[in-house]
Amino acid sequence: MLFSSSIFLFNFLPITLFIYFVFLRKTKKIKNYFLLLMSLIFYAWGEPKFIVMLIFSIIINWFCGLLIDKYSENKKRCKLLIVLTLISNLTILLIFKYLGFLVTNLNSVFSANIPVPQIALPIGISFFTFQAISYVIDVYRGNGKVQKNILNVGLYLAFFPQLIAGPIVRYETIAEQINNRKENIEDFSKGTYRFLIGLFKKVLISNQMAILANVAFDSTPTSVLLAWLCAIAYALQIYFDFSGYSDMAIGLGSMFGFKFEENFDYPYTSKSITEFWRRWHISLGTWFRDYVYIPLGGSRCNKSRAFFNIFIVWLLTGVWHGASWNFILWGLYFFVFLILEKSILKDKLKTLDSLNIFKKILLHLYTLVIVLLGWVLFRTTSLESCFTYLKSMFGFTNIPLIDINFTRYLSEKSIYFIGGILFSIPIYKYLSKYIDKHQKLSYIISPAIMTFLFLITISFLVKGTYNPFIYFNF
Repeated sequence: MLFSSSIFLFNFLPITLFIYFVFLRKTKKIKNYFLLLMSLIFYAWGEPKFIVMLIFSIIINWFCGLLIDKYSENKKRCKLLIVLTLISNLTILLIFKYLGFLVTNLNSVFSANIPVPQIALPIGISFFTFQAISYVIDVYRGNGKVQKNILNVGLYLAFFPQLIAGPIVRYETIAEQINNRKENIEDFSKGTYRFLIGLFKKVLISNQMAILANVAFDSTPTSVLLAWLCAIAYALQIYFDFSGYSDMAIGLGSMFGFKFEENFDYPYTSKSITEFWRRWHISLGTWFRDYVYIPLGGSRCNKSRAFFNIFIVWLLTGVWHGASWNFILWGLYFFVFLILEKSILKDKLKTLDSLNIFKKILLHLYTLVIVLLGWVLFRTTSLESCFTYLKSMFGFTNIPLIDINFTRYLSEKSIYFIGGILFSIPIYKYLSKYIDKHQKLSYIISPAIMTFLFLITISFLVKGTYNPFIYFNF
């Protein structure tokens, strides 16, 4: 079930909100059980056979959490339990997401004929698996109290706003909220606004950019400028697709009294690759930092070991995104630039605020180009198609610099490009602060803008435009 679908917007969400706030206002425990039930229905709607796997994950991690809490004084036994928990969670991920890829490569390397298993990928498996690991490790570290009620563990892992495409909600951030959150009109109102902004970003910008990106990536660019235009379109598509979903998830959580961490902070305004990855998919970056990078030693060791730790993180980041060499190389591609920045641009990045405007613009352009080329590697389906596309971008194929397709698509999608660029910078953030300071404007303008955006968005949904979320695949 998609957030940007009529079944969710006009059936599932209104019914869930109505029952939750009308019939369950004064029953805290039953509220949680009801949200868990609706979350399981939400997941089973499109993937009924995988609901068993999700429930299995809930049971395993609930039981491991209980054991770790029980033997909290015995560090050796707890570490063994952590290892067993990691093995059980990662085995599920390995079987469903990576087994086919591993067998294919084993056949290729050893000229074997092992049957390649055709296993369907459960939606959002990487997200709820990482949350499951977060739960057990946070209980072990004492960063959150163990949930002795299995249904509360189920709610943490399966809560429908962030179940299938994030953000990755760390257990320590909402451990207290599961039992002690308080819903109020202000949070509900802000959550509604946030949800509508995310819906607008997904439907009116990401979906339109997807149509254009598919023109070149699913065939062959017909000109150099068209190749660049479609690469930019994909950069906007993936940003507004994922940040739009994150906005909707954060907004829905706020409606029910949960406060999720931010997942994006205008990454395309960055002036270095290091800054970009502090602003993009923040929940995944901080997860790898706190559960992989720091336990490996982080930057507290010698330089070569610190670089090795970064290598491991970015190798895993690539692998996390998918069972394909494209994703692995994509992760290592950014590892190389992060190391170069730490080695060469280290001093400049420390004094970024004191640099003149020309140098800041150069750093910004450098970041955008490196990220854009990275998205080409991310979007293409094979290394061969990636190299072919890159050759088209830099004029190493027999295509013209410009053609009628470029001018036509640029003209047709210009309004969406302008909207995408404007929403990629914090204009809306500053406008919101200005409107909030003037309450009279806030009471009139904000509802009017949201109503207008909602009506336009619904009109696009009724037309049945391209609608899936990219990060459902991860």
